[in-house]
Amino acid sequence: MTTTQPMTIAVPLSMDAAEVPATGSARPLGSRQFGALTARLLRSLLRRPAFVAITLVQAVVWLPLFGSLFRSVATVPGFGQGEYIDYLTPGVATMSVLFSAGWTGIRFIDDMENGVMERLLASPTRRWAIVGGTVAHEAVIVAVQVTLVVLLGWGLGARLRSGPLGVVVLVVVAVTLSTAVAALSDALALVVRRREALIAAANFLVLPLTFLSTGMMPERLLPGWIRRVAHYNPANWAVSASRMALAAHPDWLSILWNLLALAVLAALSWALAARAFSSYQRSL
Repeated sequence: MTTTQPMTIAVPLSMDAAEVPATGSARPLGSRQFGALTARLLRSLLRRPAFVAITLVQAVVWLPLFGSLFRSVATVPGFGQGEYIDYLTPGVATMSVLFSAGWTGIRFIDDMENGVMERLLASPTRRWAIVGGTVAHEAVIVAVQVTLVVLLGWGLGARLRSGPLGVVVLVVVAVTLSTAVAALSDALALVVRRREALIAAANFLVLPLTFLSTGMMPERLLPGWIRRVAHYNPANWAVSASRMALAAHPDWLSILWNLLALAVLAALSWALAARAFSSYQRSL
């Protein structure tokens, strides 16, 4: 007669207790998931140097292009902003954020087509961490883009009167706007699930957001209805905060209010993108 020995399960003693939730399931911390997903996208980005170069050069080309095209605007009575390159640099920085972040959802669509998204959703990965990976990846791109735009503007004669502090604030504003737009792009990708639809929607929104702001033209020279729309335009919040940050005497309170409004929008967009996974899963 044989006896059955009880089966034993080895538990790694090196596991950090903080990584195991109270329920006993070994679900990784959301912060670790977020970091791993961000690193995955950044590694993929570094393997595509041509894409990186095109993305950065595209943002840099706009400044001399629009600067040459609209330079005579500075001679219009009522402009009152000094050199046009000073005025334009924050506007082009914001425009580059909109164009870059508006296409963020393409990465979700790539994952859907490759089966990666289904595997992520079948795993214990937190939804906010999946969105956070694309948002952080885009934030890195935007920070480099905007820094290059500002440096090019400085090289073309723009005066950064507030010094390095103003440039840092401008980058923070750009990244905050990028977070809001990138999260909305992710949410839209989960709903439409088609590359063509996402690209069309992004292009449809980016140009109106740019030109319904003070990015290219002072508020006093805009038609009345555009001035009213600009007050509710997040792109205009970013342009205004960036321009004030580069001024000789920044209005820090106004900058803070604009940045706070962008941060609230970013948080709401992130939450919306996380909830949009429910719509995507129902379609499977």
